[in-house]
Amino acid sequence: MAKSELVQANEKIAENVVNGYKKIENRVVGGYKSIEESVVGGFTKMTDKFVDQFLTKEGESVADAKKRLTEEQAARENAGKHLHHAGE
Repeated sequence: MAKSELVQANEKIAENVVNGYKKIENRVVGGYKSIEESVVGGFTKMTDKFVDQFLTKEGESVADAKKRLTEEQAARENAGKHLHHAGE
């Protein structure tokens, strides 16, 4: 009988330890996600403002300008690869 009570007590302790760990893990992960969202959001606001101020063309939205810039960069990279391969 004593062995059974000891096993039950150990199982209860183990359950409490696991639950405590899960609570800590959830708080840490939640805090990390909150920080990540704040940093990414701040960076996105900053880049949007920069693109709006310096890189948009007349009547172009920030999203359209970013898309255009990405396409132009891809075209430059492809042109550079073709030049590099042609010289080999």
